[in-house]
Amino acid sequence: MMRVGLGFDAHRLTAGRPLILGGVEIEHPLGLLGHSDADVLTHAIGDALLGAAGLGDLGRHFPDADPAYKNISSLVLLERIMALVADRGFRVVNVDATVMAEHPRLAPHFPRMAANLAPILGVDPAEVSLKATTTERMGFTGREEGMAAMALVLLEKV
Repeated sequence: MMRVGLGFDAHRLTAGRPLILGGVEIEHPLGLLGHSDADVLTHAIGDALLGAAGLGDLGRHFPDADPAYKNISSLVLLERIMALVADRGFRVVNVDATVMAEHPRLAPHFPRMAANLAPILGVDPAEVSLKATTTERMGFTGREEGMAAMALVLLEKV
């Protein structure tokens, strides 16, 4: 049996926070605002995994009102999500994700992001497809008020 999950996340950009995507800190004057490290890419992947496994969403498992998750690495959350996915008897086949942002240029960072994400997901880095796009200066991402990410995952029953 195969199951597909779709995840989405968005966070506001702000001064005084690091920009972390896929567990990689990227040099940029603005970072993402959130209760955790606000890694929109990893959050979107986590949400897609939870959805595919029929486990709800990120906020259900890791509420932003819980102080235990304050500034937590999203890679840690992803590890916990993968334990839940495995408990349901699934394994990841592949991940396809897109980050929406005007700046900075993200493509040079994708190999490191995939190297961070793949071992947690239990796949080869080649099975983690990462892309970026601008919104041609339209909307909140175009005005550089925030960043967003979407992810699609395929799970297989083991």
